[in-house]
Amino acid sequence: MSKPPHTPKPDKTACAISGREWPRRQLVNLETVRPSLVDRIRREHPDLAHDALIAREELARYRALYVEELLRDETGEISALERRVADSLATNEMLSENVEAEFDEKRTFGEIVSDHLANFGGSWLFILSFLMLLGIWIAFNLARGDQTAFDPYPFILLNLILSCIAALQAPIIMMSQKRQEAKDRARSLNDYQVNLKAELEIRHLHEKLDHLISKQWQRLAEIQQLQLESMQDRRK
Repeated sequence: MSKPPHTPKPDKTACAISGREWPRRQLVNLETVRPSLVDRIRREHPDLAHDALIAREELARYRALYVEELLRDETGEISALERRVADSLATNEMLSENVEAEFDEKRTFGEIVSDHLANFGGSWLFILSFLMLLGIWIAFNLARGDQTAFDPYPFILLNLILSCIAALQAPIIMMSQKRQEAKDRARSLNDYQVNLKAELEIRHLHEKLDHLISKQWQRLAEIQQLQLESMQDRRK
């Protein structure tokens, strides 16, 4: 019985920071990291070589630390919200949330009823229906006269009903408005998180591109210098 072919394991290299061995694709050359992040890493590991290999896990951890310190320097202190943004940069976590769906899922029966009543109370259907009911009420009682009308002029029962409706409608509308304010507050915090992360990511990309372009120009200059030396040697 023939043995199955042996598949070679991928070559592993030790991380220059943690010493753990990782597959080569999980390691990053320190030369390709933006200088500001390299400076942050060298504060704890000053003996790192300029071409040291660092695990992506360690790089993500130092990126989160760097972002936290950056936010602390700019704002004086870092909030839990900003710390979450810093951690999301390290873990590539999605911060955008569907606030509307989250609030709809957590609504109680009373909140659902208050929302529907508030929507109905602020519509033209309610206004026209209420005016029609008032007109019918007043016309019916005027037509029946003071002796047989169930609510003769000056319509004391109608005034009592209107007062009760106004007294109940106001807190119902306030309940719905409080939920809307909480929803708007959650939406603003979510927008702030996403915008802050996008700003930090763009800053990171700019710094990395500038660094890579600078390194590329250095290599091109070295290649050009080698070509000039080679041409001079041929002339001799």
